[in-house]
Amino acid sequence: MIPKYRKQFNEEFSQEKYEQIQTLLKETSGIEPKFRLSESPIFLTQEFREKLLSASESIIDQIKNLPEEALEKSIPENCKVPNDTKQPHFFTIDFGVCKSENGKIEPQLIELQAFPSLYAFQNVYEDLFCKVYPFLNELRNKISKEDYQKHLYDLIIGDENPENVILLEIFPERQKTAIDFALTEKLLGIKTVCLTKLKKVGKKLFYENNGNLIEIKRIYNRVIFDELDKIPDLKTEFDFREEIDVEWVTHPNWFFKISKYLLPLLKHEFVPKSYFLNEFPENESLENFVLKPLFSFAGSGVNLNPTKEITDAISDKENYILQRKVNYEPIFEDINGDFSRAEIRLLYIWKENEERPILLQNLSRMTKAAMVNVDFNKKDAIWIGSSHAFFGE
Repeated sequence: MIPKYRKQFNEEFSQEKYEQIQTLLKETSGIEPKFRLSESPIFLTQEFREKLLSASESIIDQIKNLPEEALEKSIPENCKVPNDTKQPHFFTIDFGVCKSENGKIEPQLIELQAFPSLYAFQNVYEDLFCKVYPFLNELRNKISKEDYQKHLYDLIIGDENPENVILLEIFPERQKTAIDFALTEKLLGIKTVCLTKLKKVGKKLFYENNGNLIEIKRIYNRVIFDELDKIPDLKTEFDFREEIDVEWVTHPNWFFKISKYLLPLLKHEFVPKSYFLNEFPENESLENFVLKPLFSFAGSGVNLNPTKEITDAISDKENYILQRKVNYEPIFEDINGDFSRAEIRLLYIWKENEERPILLQNLSRMTKAAMVNVDFNKKDAIWIGSSHAFFGE
């Protein structure tokens, strides 16, 4: 899409420039990314952007109009965390870049989350693309770096001292998103703390810094709560389900409330039809659907070709959905004349007491495989991995 930008990028591309971006990322963050970076951004039209925004605004309206009890039903009983908030701090929404039956390139909703994505990393990544390929500056995000930082500072730090705010993760140094943690620390002046290092005294939480115990007032939460049960012999002083004197950014309950659980409840021309597995109608054909566990992360557990034998063997059918298949269109041409597919994630923030979220940034992911996820890019190819979308005419 947008042939003039694709042509210019492909003409200017070199392996040296690709490696330059990686070097600059390491210099900026202090660490190397643990996921593959695509050699190229994707270029999308303003018309496509308007379709993305139209669909997103409709989805936001529908979520806001859902009764609270409908959202509450999504939270497993053993995962409920006290002191919920009226809305999440983050809202991310993934769309595939697809071709419709009428031949138009259109977005199709893949999933949505109220969970932080690579907010710090992605803005730096865009900046480095523009630094190495200066012609991209005319297409860059209109939010200045200063305003971008202020939005995230106000959201995550609020009125607290950054010393009393932490980014919380489980074994953060092992996570693929560690580079985003490092860039968040630089951006906001906060510490990344492992869940196993938290100290609990009464209803208060503390972390240790240079031999001193520092009280935690706000937690920028990057822990996927229901993943903790999969870690053998995990020892912590703090259980998420305990009552504590801390503010969550974002509250763990929202990981469940805005998730694949909502897909069967949403309606829009760019939202593929979805059903809970236990409600799948007899007049639909399984071969037209993808099977997804409700609360998996990063594409785990997804079955692209479910069969009746597979679905019949699932005992907790209410915890799975079937989503109508969409066709990611291979339209992003590489320097060898091969084409990649892509999806785009819109990164919103939702400030406390604000009626609607603010679109801050995007990230995209490119693939030549059947699933658009960095974990599924096993093929030795180019134009695959984590990327960024630029919009133009």
